[in-house]
Amino acid sequence: MTRAAAHTPLIQQYLDIKARHEDAILFFRVGDFYEMFFEDAEVGSRLLGITLTARNNGGSADVPLAGVPVKALGEYLPRLVREGRKVAICEQVEDAAEADGIVRREVVEIVTPGAVVDESLLEAGRNTFVAAVARGAAVAAGSGAAATGPAAVATADLSTGELEAWECGPQGVADELGRLEVSELLLPADAAEPGPGPWAVTRREPWRFEAEVGRDVLKRAFGVAGLEGFGLAVPRDAHLVAALGAVVGYLEEVRPGGLRHLRAPRVHRRGRHLHLDEMTRRNLEIVEPLRAGDGGTLVEVLDRTATPMGRRLLRRRLLRPLVEVAPIRERLDAVGELVGQRGARRGLREALGKVRDLERLAGRIALGRATPREVLGLGRSVEPLPEICEAAATLRSAPLRSLVDGLDPLADLREEIAAAIDPEAPPAVSAGGVIRAGHDARLDELRAVRDGAVDWIARLQAAERKNTGIENLKVGFNRVFGYYIEVTRSQLGRVPDRFERRQTLANAERFVTPELKEWEAKVVEAEAGIAEREAALFRELRERLAAEVGRVQEAAERVAELDVHCALADVAARGGYVRPEVVEESCLEIRAGRHPVVETRVPAGEFVPNDVVLEDESRIMILTGPNMAGKSTVLRQVGLIVLMAQAGSFVPAGRARIGICDRVFTRVGASDSLARGQSTFMVEMTETAAILNGATDRSLVLLDEIGRGTSTYDGVAIAWAVTEDLADRVGARTIFATHYHELVELADVKPGVGAWNVAVRETDDGIVFLRRLEPGGCDRSYGVHVARLAGVPAAVVARAGEILAELEGGEAGGTRLAGLADRSRDQLTLFDARESRLADRLEGIDPDRLTPLEALVLLHELKASAGSGDG
Repeated sequence: MTRAAAHTPLIQQYLDIKARHEDAILFFRVGDFYEMFFEDAEVGSRLLGITLTARNNGGSADVPLAGVPVKALGEYLPRLVREGRKVAICEQVEDAAEADGIVRREVVEIVTPGAVVDESLLEAGRNTFVAAVARGAAVAAGSGAAATGPAAVATADLSTGELEAWECGPQGVADELGRLEVSELLLPADAAEPGPGPWAVTRREPWRFEAEVGRDVLKRAFGVAGLEGFGLAVPRDAHLVAALGAVVGYLEEVRPGGLRHLRAPRVHRRGRHLHLDEMTRRNLEIVEPLRAGDGGTLVEVLDRTATPMGRRLLRRRLLRPLVEVAPIRERLDAVGELVGQRGARRGLREALGKVRDLERLAGRIALGRATPREVLGLGRSVEPLPEICEAAATLRSAPLRSLVDGLDPLADLREEIAAAIDPEAPPAVSAGGVIRAGHDARLDELRAVRDGAVDWIARLQAAERKNTGIENLKVGFNRVFGYYIEVTRSQLGRVPDRFERRQTLANAERFVTPELKEWEAKVVEAEAGIAEREAALFRELRERLAAEVGRVQEAAERVAELDVHCALADVAARGGYVRPEVVEESCLEIRAGRHPVVETRVPAGEFVPNDVVLEDESRIMILTGPNMAGKSTVLRQVGLIVLMAQAGSFVPAGRARIGICDRVFTRVGASDSLARGQSTFMVEMTETAAILNGATDRSLVLLDEIGRGTSTYDGVAIAWAVTEDLADRVGARTIFATHYHELVELADVKPGVGAWNVAVRETDDGIVFLRRLEPGGCDRSYGVHVARLAGVPAAVVARAGEILAELEGGEAGGTRLAGLADRSRDQLTLFDARESRLADRLEGIDPDRLTPLEALVLLHELKASAGSGDG
């Protein structure tokens, strides 16, 4: 974009502002429209489907132009943000009537995929995070060089004010970003991306990711002399400070009006949460289904929360289970008491259902974005807080009592809002009628003047009809001409001289009188005074509320925790879940365990519970059985039960004893990665390598087939070696579901390995899946039976049965297949007699002795012979 001397003052102003926001689409306020110029207009018109036109540029070349109405911002802005675009909102910051020359404009807000506060851009049940990454050794230089020290991911949710930093290993950044469900990622300009993800990437200058800069940003943002109060110290925590500073600095830029609602950072160090990599989150279907649109996730089953804050907290807890016994037991204590206290639980849920999104309401108030109805919403949301405390009066467990006893009812804020805001307040201050009558004497006086003038004008019509004798005379109003007296043409002869003509219509004339103009001036003056006074009073109220936003946020946190405990208790009571015994020892005992999602999708009573015990004498379970028997269901239900227990939830089982797991690994199903040039088998081996390199003796490993993407012997060899390594070196609790029946032999020769199978019953019509785990291995996969159930043509199924019988009854694999080929010629017709005669003739030809002409003649003869079938 270049500046030309012939640019108009407006375009010059636009270019000045655009130069400071080159990476954003600039919405430039001009009257009732947000205009886009130059390249922004071309991009905006394409993405929004609006007309691209041009603006006269004072004699220079016309400037490309596209615009959207100010009142339609909520319709167009989300479309750009969902495309991953950044939008800078530039407003007129002075009255056009008072401007000396061109109206002054400033960017008041920058909306990005990770920094949004409008409801149209937010999901009630999940956070919208902007994140920054800083890596150990690379922090000081801000470079993209490979780091050997720990890494940090800092996240902020602008809509709620949450600010957190997560420490992870140098190779665990991508997993952490995926687990946090980041919307926008901040990276140094010269740094490599941590991996593919759904987030939008924003590049920043490398110096913004230096620890010294981050320290200064945090000290300024929170008004502190040092970071020790946040549990941070440089140089030990240089990576955490750098990441936090990068995020906060970015938010200060996109919200130049301030971040009063930003909470003090919470720091999470490595080893405090159960690690769930992307593969495990996907395979266990914790918050997203494997296939879009299928539904059936863990969060859908457990989410009986009543508030948006609770819904977000539940989602976070399921993605960040704990690894310390004490806090897990505290959560289970709370859930357990609520399971037993049905009346208290019902009362709490009813009261919680009246609370709106306190966190986001507080955020909008602190950012100066709250509308009158949102302020009313805050008042109505804090109103049930005493009711929540009353419903919880009988609860005695320490975690619940701590939450309730510390819950600030915010009575002063509720009363102030109720006293100031009219219960029928409109959405916008400009519409008037926001401030309640009796709240402000000056405003009441102005309203009285306005209402008195309006009443006088209303009485004027009757008086003038009597004075003039014009029965159809009427007094009206429009925004262009103000108040007027209208007389039809047929009655114009009766109009007195004191009437002054204002407007001519097709069938009437409009007039004013000196008295009408005088009363109209009173109305206009009063209306302007009312609008100004109401706006000032509303701003003052919003400022007072913003000063108390910390109290609102703390109350919202307590409400969210109570909500999650109630939701989990309600699910447990309805689903017959039990309290798991969570212990430090490395053990896993699940009796009559059930899959929490699958059991909700089958008729009541049809799901078959199973026992799974993984302890020292049998830490590894080799699980065999037919396709469709339910092996994968068993694997996933064990993983979900462990995850639920460590998140603080009761579990679907008859009894459960869970030893703390540091990680849950899954390798389920087959997939490829064509974009990375990786085959199914390569992906499988990569995932297996990640498990073997990352698992410890406190991990849970769930394997559903290994080595199926290569030859049988290769596959068996790899699967056997992997199992040996898990048993001998790693020591992780493992369930290995496989069709390699050879692995069952490991149970006889390898300590700590046991064999189980998913039982079936054979009948004359095929097989019946019993879904029940039994000791011992299974020596058949019943794949032919499953093929028949899937609808494979009967002839193919029958032939497959014959081939299977030959293979199972033969000797070496090569001999079996050769024999099958010999006995299959009539059916397969791969080498018929005609082909044999052609082969014999070719065998007797010496190509080196043929002349070119002889070769050509021979080719014609062979072609003719093949076509005729004579050989």
